[in-house]
Amino acid sequence: MAKLSLEQARRRAEELRREINYHNYRYYVLDSPVISDAEYDELMAELRRIEAQYPELVTPDSPTQRVGAPPRDELPPATHRLPMLSLDTVFDEAEVANWVRMVRDTTGREHVAFVAEPKFDGLAVELVYENGVLTLASTRGDGYTGEDVTPNVKTIRQVPLRLLQDKSAPPVPALLEVRGEVYMRIADFEALNREREKAGEPIFANPRSAAAGSLRQLDPNITASRPLSIFLYDVGVVEGAEFPTQWAVLNALKAWGFPVCELSRRASGLEELLAYHEELLSKRDALPYEIDGVVYKVDDRTLHEVLGARTRSPRWAVAHKFPPRQKTTKLLDILWSVGRTGIITPVAILEPVNIGGVTVSRATLHNLDELARKDVRIGDQVLVQRAGDVIPQVVMPIKDLRTGKEKIPTPPRTCPVCGGETVRFEGEPFLRCTNLDCPAQLKGHIEHFASKLGMDIDGLGEKLVEQLVDKGLVKRLPDLYDLSVEQLAALERMGPKSAQNLVSALQASKKTTLPRFLYSLGILHVGEGVARALAQHFGDLDSLMNASEEELLAVPGIGPEIARSVHEFFSEPSNRKTVQDLLERGVVVEGAPVRPVSQDLAGKTFVFTGALQSFTRDEASKLVLERGGRVTDSVSRKTDYVVAGADPGSKLQKARDLGVTVLDEESFKQLLGLS
Repeated sequence: MAKLSLEQARRRAEELRREINYHNYRYYVLDSPVISDAEYDELMAELRRIEAQYPELVTPDSPTQRVGAPPRDELPPATHRLPMLSLDTVFDEAEVANWVRMVRDTTGREHVAFVAEPKFDGLAVELVYENGVLTLASTRGDGYTGEDVTPNVKTIRQVPLRLLQDKSAPPVPALLEVRGEVYMRIADFEALNREREKAGEPIFANPRSAAAGSLRQLDPNITASRPLSIFLYDVGVVEGAEFPTQWAVLNALKAWGFPVCELSRRASGLEELLAYHEELLSKRDALPYEIDGVVYKVDDRTLHEVLGARTRSPRWAVAHKFPPRQKTTKLLDILWSVGRTGIITPVAILEPVNIGGVTVSRATLHNLDELARKDVRIGDQVLVQRAGDVIPQVVMPIKDLRTGKEKIPTPPRTCPVCGGETVRFEGEPFLRCTNLDCPAQLKGHIEHFASKLGMDIDGLGEKLVEQLVDKGLVKRLPDLYDLSVEQLAALERMGPKSAQNLVSALQASKKTTLPRFLYSLGILHVGEGVARALAQHFGDLDSLMNASEEELLAVPGIGPEIARSVHEFFSEPSNRKTVQDLLERGVVVEGAPVRPVSQDLAGKTFVFTGALQSFTRDEASKLVLERGGRVTDSVSRKTDYVVAGADPGSKLQKARDLGVTVLDEESFKQLLGLS
């Protein structure tokens, strides 16, 4: 930062104090922040730099001289015997090294032991125990006076109302002030937000906001209904016990029945501290709760007095933050992206913002239901989140910052890629493009068309499909049957022999059955079993293509959702042309359905999973159909038998969960009278 004149610094410091005090109020009092933690840290860091440059500008009411905001008037105040100071934060290895050097220089010790702990992203609290009984629980507040939340904390099941006094625990002190963090597990946070959505209530932006809002309720019954958790990690005033080290504190707390995080660890120097930070950063996304960094503490508590404290933070501890997950930025526009399966997804175009070292300019808005639920509008200031390898997403709009100029997005009526009509099927949260020729979906369509259960075109794998489409050799499905040996041989990793084999496989695939052909078209909700049921009912392709929704509903096992999907597909002119062009290129669809030769399995529904040894899946299905039975793709309460071969999938577990009869291959053959 360029050096400011005294007057420039005075004006900027006043501006920063006003802004930080406002954000303190939003964060600590209303539990409704309008900027991310990372942006708040940046404001505080700038103010500290100015005050360090011009110490005469430091004022008693500066945010750097106190911990947070005053408590809310609605909750009784609670004074801390020993101030609950905040921690200074560092962001890189050099700053950690400077802190370690300061500790050694101040204490005069070359070798200093530390304790490294996770930095939980929750709400700091203090619990007071008198003769082992919980008598008071309070929030940090401004560090000197917090809010009395005793009835609410008592609803957290992890909090002991009376300390354990077994033989392995130290004697319970007459007075014990314990400090920790109330938080909400990620799974509990997501479940709570789902409940609030159903009830039409605003969702929480993150687990920290959910925990803070839940703990500071005026009605403890509301707090009791929220899934809060707690970790304890330090002590304040203690009468009747002494702790030589921070490690001894953690062990004593655990022995008295407090939840203490098992990830805390002793460290002997800078390298071990930094290794701990790196380890927890790598584990961050797998943890069941949020952490936003790690805390380093000098282990020897006698050195705490030697090191002392600044106005708002101790010198014997420091927080080493992780790269931020969330930041606020402006949503400039909403575009509509078409995926390989035809699903059309709203994508937020953002004013570029750096989140955790990565510049983010686009983020997903998931689907139409999410868009409506979050009430995201073009021009909004939005909270954007990036965690691990997850695609950046818009968490929520900051509605308090709206100007009235924001625009409600309008879903497209036509596909933004091919111009085909978009459809939204009942019960689905997204739009679809059902055009087989849509360029955005072509690669996925080809792979599905060539799959084992479809046209079974051997040698047409993902990498080859990418080349065919990228080089413009295949622009529509029928183009597959126009490929020559010469064209294929010129592709990467293809020679004359491989090219000839593929052309032969394409020619062999031209003779197929109606169920296979229907499956290969990739019609929504039409899997192997549905394709077979449709083929058996209609008997030929023309009859099926021209069937009305009412006629489709007459097929056993076909409901309104499937009927509409099939009818919509064949009502699209481009899809009918694709089918016609395939037939003109020599594809022959044998439409004669399997006719029952007996009614031994009439009314019985079968599902197959895993690999069978005695039959192919088609052969096994045909045996069931010949005996009057039905074959479907999914397991439900209406399923009579699940036939499980080698390496069965999730259908087997679902069958067990629903109590459906499971047959191995030998039992299946016995049922058919084949053994």
